[in-house]
Amino acid sequence: MKTPLAVAAAAVACLALFGGTALGKPDKVDGMNVPFGRVPQKVQKNRYPRTFYPNTEKLAADEMRIVALGTGMPNQSPSNVAASFLVELGNGESFLFDVGTGSTDRLAGLEPDYSELDTVFASHLHTDHVGDVAALWVGGWLNGRYTPLHVYGPSGSSPELGTKAHVDHIRAAWAWDVTSRAGTLPDAGGEIVAHEFDHSKTAVIYDENGVKVTSFPAIHIRDGSVSFRLDWNGLSFVFGGDSVPNKWFAKEAKGADVVVHECFFTPEQWMKIAGFPYKQAYWVTSQIHTPPQGFGKLMSMVQPRLAVAYHYWNQRDLEFELYGGVRETYSGPLAMADDLTVINVTKDHIEVREVTFNHDSWPQGTSKEWDTAPRGEPATGLMSDWLKQGTLKDLVPPPTQPID
Repeated sequence: MKTPLAVAAAAVACLALFGGTALGKPDKVDGMNVPFGRVPQKVQKNRYPRTFYPNTEKLAADEMRIVALGTGMPNQSPSNVAASFLVELGNGESFLFDVGTGSTDRLAGLEPDYSELDTVFASHLHTDHVGDVAALWVGGWLNGRYTPLHVYGPSGSSPELGTKAHVDHIRAAWAWDVTSRAGTLPDAGGEIVAHEFDHSKTAVIYDENGVKVTSFPAIHIRDGSVSFRLDWNGLSFVFGGDSVPNKWFAKEAKGADVVVHECFFTPEQWMKIAGFPYKQAYWVTSQIHTPPQGFGKLMSMVQPRLAVAYHYWNQRDLEFELYGGVRETYSGPLAMADDLTVINVTKDHIEVREVTFNHDSWPQGTSKEWDTAPRGEPATGLMSDWLKQGTLKDLVPPPTQPID
């Protein structure tokens, strides 16, 4: 426990360090926002440091970086949150594939430029794949996004089971929150837009600035699950949400650079760790998910430059068993992803590492563009007079700078 003297000394040190400098704003390096004081360096000749420290490496113009923000399930653990993969491209664009519960905590540790994180591709509407959409929507708005959040996701078997209805309900559920921030934050950043597409079709659902994203059907419990393929600059990334092995994935993922697919437990493992009876364990592991041997067979068909397994608890004893099951049916390049696995991809090299970040890190701050984005009137008039009259006057110091 810190003593009062130590706390006071730390406070003095902080004052000395800050010295009146506005640390709430990011620096701009080569046109990109980075946390104050960071100067990303170019990686030379594929000599990547063993550990990736966020905002220290400059992404090359022809390079893709993939970060596994979350690799777990609905019943997550502190070290293994739900599914989400961040894809950053050398053209400056970033995309999120799924935003499962807890994944925005990992995202925050990267200290990203939230103004660039405005596009989510949702594979299906389970909490472990979209549970943090609201957190990204509002948190990203506070942290620098001044444009709407766009969510691309599949239709369902009926309108109320599709992505549009899901997003509409998120908007309605958080009306108290969002309307109370009006005027303080940029107007457009408080918007969330659904782009619903037909889950039953293989089709290009996004095609902008040289980035093409194709959706194709997945088989998972009910109608309305999909997988995605991103193509950019001769590089490709395939992301499977949840699914049993299927013909669409085998076709669309063929020969891709990085292929991410779930690698679930065997029925026996699920009985052991979750306590399910065999009937239910077999249903979960083998009829709505893909167990290790099935993952391996699928990757043997697809033959990616790198296969990436995820969607399991990352305990070491379980992971070794899963790895052994995969290797029974697949001998190619393989990464068993955990939270914060990072993969750099160029046409001649793939590097797999882990992210290390400061768990006390704060957002990089809002940009000048965020400061000057259009705003309406502050959220006044939302409180009853009797409630306002309960204010204890003169307890809050008056402003020291103009606020009009």
